[in-house]
Amino acid sequence: MQVRILVAAEWDLEDGYRFYERQSPGLGSYFLDSLYSDIDSLSYFGGIHRLVFGHHRLLSKRFPFAVYYQTVEDVVIVNAVLDCRRSPSWIRERLMEG
Repeated sequence: MQVRILVAAEWDLEDGYRFYERQSPGLGSYFLDSLYSDIDSLSYFGGIHRLVFGHHRLLSKRFPFAVYYQTVEDVVIVNAVLDCRRSPSWIRERLMEG
């Protein structure tokens, strides 16, 4: 499968990078490496994850983040990369925006 990351999801990744980089220099880069690795795995495993708020949800292996995506034919579309510590109602609203 081909993986496509929407602009809003890229912004989510940038926000996460900035947050972790403020915690400790270099941690932001590790965050991005980890999340992009998780996203890359969708080329093989796209569509197998649980549906949450109408999107498949892949939980990151190393950070408390989730990748929300949809599949259209043989394309995985990453809609959002969100912090799991946010309230479920905020996550639902964010997913309904895009």
